[in-house]
Parts: sequence; structure tokens; C-alpha cells
Amino acid sequence: MRTLRNLAIVLAVVVGLAGLAQADDDKEVTLNGSIKCAKCMLNKADAAGCQDVLVAADNAEYYLVKNEVAEKWGHACKSPKEAVVTGKVMEKDGKKWIEASKIEEPKKG
Repeated sequence: MRTLRNLAIVLAVVVGLAGLAQADDDKEVTLNGSIKCAKCMLNKADAAGCQDVLVAADNAEYYLVKNEVAEKWGHACKSPKEAVVTGKVMEKDGKKWIEASKIEEPKKG
């Protein structure tokens, strides 16, 4: 009986920690930087077509997931667009991606 109770406690702790890890993955971040085209401006060898990339203030690159928010903002093919991007960050195929929930111009001043 004691072993079963201990096993239940360990299982509860593991499930709780997994829940915390998931909660951190769903957390939104806000990044400042410049949106540029991976193909036309950054000359990425693996860019098959135009793809917006947020080059953050620390030079980290975040590929923008194509969604309604990114489409509304518009594509930065010819010149960079300064932006503040809020969204969820993930990693896929060795690249950082951000699924934007909001993109806006930086505040001046």
C-alpha cells in the first residue's frame, strides 16, 4: 500500500512538472526588431520563396508564421520594416519561429 501511495505521489509530481513546462511553451513574448525577407534581403540559401523574418535587436532571427496577423502587416520584400512583434516562439527544423498575435510599429520618442 505504501508503494502504491509513493508511486501516486511521484506520478502527480511528474504530471505537474509537465504541465508547467507546457505552460511556459504557451507564453507569449514581445520582440523588437526589423522584419526582412529571408530570400530577397537576407539571401538565405535555403529560402525557396519570400518569407518574413524578424531580426531582433540581439540579431536573433525569428521566422514569422504566415497567419492573419502577419498577412495584415504585409511583406517586407524590398525594404526592412521596424516592428514590435508579440507572439508564441517555437523551434522547427532548427529555426526559431514566432506565431504573431500582434505586430505594430515601434513607439517613437
